Amino acid sequence: MELRYLDFDISDDEDGATVFDAMASVGAAQWPALCAEVEAVLAWAEQAFAGARAPLDDGGEWDFVLDAAQEARTPVALAWDEGSGRLSARLGTPGPARHSLSFSLTGSAGFTAALREAFALG
Repeated sequence: MELRYLDFDISDDEDGATVFDAMASVGAAQWPALCAEVEAVLAWAEQAFAGARAPLDDGGEWDFVLDAAQEARTPVALAWDEGSGRLSARLGTPGPARHSLSFSLTGSAGFTAALREAFALG
């Protein structure tokens, strides 16, 4: 599956595990597609590594953390007053809500290699 919304930053921690971190912010129309990508990754992990989800410190092969928020975007018009040397701010009309999601996935070397192959991750 090609991931369109999840763009993982990949790093190795000091214990030899690999951490895949992604953050995405989308409008309401894209929210279901973003959730479908997260579901696909988690379903793959559960199928490929059944029973192995637990913190790596506890002997697990993989684990994850998800967080999401719905945020209203209100533009702020800023103006610089050269005379006073100050900014003035005026709130605009709130726009449509955005959905923000953060997804952190941690895995062992075996899990990492399989995940990279399954989702063509660099």
